[in-house]
Amino acid sequence: MAGYIEDRWWTKRPDPETGKKRKTARYGKGKRWRVAGIPGVRDRSFANKTGDDGADAWLADAQSKSRSGDFIDPRSGDLTLAEYIEGEWWPSVTGDVATLQTVKGRVWTHIVPHLGHQRLNTIKVPQLRAFLKELDGTTGPGTVHAAWGYLSSILQTAVEGERIHKNYCTYRTAKAALPKPPERKARAWQRDRIFAVQAALHPRFQIMVDLGVGAGLRQGEVFGLAVDDVDADAAVIHVRRQVRKIGSKLVFAPPKGGKTRDVPLPQHIARQLKAHLDQYPARQVTLPWIDPETPSTEKQREARAPQTHTLIVTAVKGGAIRRDSWNLREWKPALAAAGVIAEPEISVKPKNGRAQGRTVKKYEESRENGFHALRHTFASVQLDARESVVAVSKWLGHADPSITLRIYAHMMPEADGRGRAAMDAWFAAGSETISPDSPQLPQAA
Repeated sequence: MAGYIEDRWWTKRPDPETGKKRKTARYGKGKRWRVAGIPGVRDRSFANKTGDDGADAWLADAQSKSRSGDFIDPRSGDLTLAEYIEGEWWPSVTGDVATLQTVKGRVWTHIVPHLGHQRLNTIKVPQLRAFLKELDGTTGPGTVHAAWGYLSSILQTAVEGERIHKNYCTYRTAKAALPKPPERKARAWQRDRIFAVQAALHPRFQIMVDLGVGAGLRQGEVFGLAVDDVDADAAVIHVRRQVRKIGSKLVFAPPKGGKTRDVPLPQHIARQLKAHLDQYPARQVTLPWIDPETPSTEKQREARAPQTHTLIVTAVKGGAIRRDSWNLREWKPALAAAGVIAEPEISVKPKNGRAQGRTVKKYEESRENGFHALRHTFASVQLDARESVVAVSKWLGHADPSITLRIYAHMMPEADGRGRAAMDAWFAAGSETISPDSPQLPQAA
């Protein structure tokens, strides 16, 4: 059997003159016993030969696991979580630029500061429960769940890379400490609220409400909608791109999930689009495709080549709209004016030592009243009209109808009334009309 234990303090062969073993040059220095000779396993030294933490026990365990292919050297996980993330995990992560930005932000904000100092092979259930307790005290449940998902992915990669034996994030006792995830139901807006918010917007942006409610477009898709994406003759809107912010720069990118789609164009929206373009003509905008960074290869140069599109909605001074500044300067003031959210807190901050500082408006956080509420309203109207979930899912750009059901099932019209009527009609028709394959009720005695 491969593997042996070497005594590093005494020679293996005795002195030919005295017949006794001799001390080696290492006598009394470092650990005495070394396990070596196991294929694919690094040598390891021990202070003791026997006992649970001795060379004998480790040799037997390593030999057994080496034969079955399950051996993982504990020293492979003897680095900090931060070192592993920065040196191995993060360089292997792939995805689009915006997604990578989100992932990096979450990992370096919510995981590294709390667990980064821990050795990778010491992160077990107690450490994970302490991490959740610490995180739950500073962030909301949704953020905690997101951070937990990323941490589990990191540890699972370490398992697959044979750095550690187990991913303790999968243990029930660890997950039991997770806070209850927030219940988020998509909520549609009433017509009067939509019209009130629309009226409070600058006229050049009012068409965005029509496109959100009438076609279910996401905010970035409205920003990226071009004149040639609207086919009035076929009554269709081709959703081909969105405007995204990568760092401080804007880019054109495919719609969410990389899926283009076609959405029905109601006559009302077609009329509104024509009126909008008559008053605010479309403008050409040129942006990089997907990634704003300077390409370093010919392949990247081709993939990121700037595109020019004649956009239907642009900023007041021209150019594509920036989501964050538009939400702060246009959308939230409109919500406040319509009574959807409270008026902002106003404060004055000093500016360059001047007596008259800069006026700052702080609006309340209101995730449920974001632009996405218009898309929820679109889905609500379609489902209430008994459009098929498959069709609505396609128009919304969901990867699968099950996603649409999970988000909007509570918006679907009740069907129990129709079901009762159908059963009453079935019984009233008489047994002679029942299919031979249908279950028969027992006859009265």
